Amino acid sequence: MPRIRRCRFRGCHNPAFMPHFYCKKHTKYEADYLAKREQFRTHKQSRQSRWKYNHITRYRNPIKAKQNRFYHSKQWRSMRDIVLNRDYSLCQYCKALGVVKEGNIIDHVLPVERFPEHMKDISNLVTCCGQCHYWKTRFEEKYYGTGLHGKPTANPPITDIKLIAKLSNDIALNRK
Repeated sequence: MPRIRRCRFRGCHNPAFMPHFYCKKHTKYEADYLAKREQFRTHKQSRQSRWKYNHITRYRNPIKAKQNRFYHSKQWRSMRDIVLNRDYSLCQYCKALGVVKEGNIIDHVLPVERFPEHMKDISNLVTCCGQCHYWKTRFEEKYYGTGLHGKPTANPPITDIKLIAKLSNDIALNRK
């Protein structure tokens, strides 16, 4: 006897023969349903990789573990709130380029990896959007040699937000 299940179409109680999820009347919905299931499976994989990043990669050495603990502290949450209020939750890098855009990420102007003494300095923090944060991180990798496999460079520190925004934007435009 063939295995059956109930048709997935809302209100339809007809049998669907395995491996199908819809009865003969509603087979046109099968492809969409399978695509949605595949999308969920891919999302599950990204959840697993996100877990690996958050629980293993972030704690890859004692220095990174110490930094990550700081980002879960009350002091960081307080500093974050102060900077968001100071910057009115607007991306300071976009603002430097003449664009008004909301931001919810707090970024260190001087990267913590190269300048750990400025990690808790509130004047070293700005609000930025996700896109600017991404491109600024790429800029820091090139300019300062930060990142997992980066080689530290002898470049002088840059604290001018307008210059950082311009240089990060140049990297973004060259990559697109």
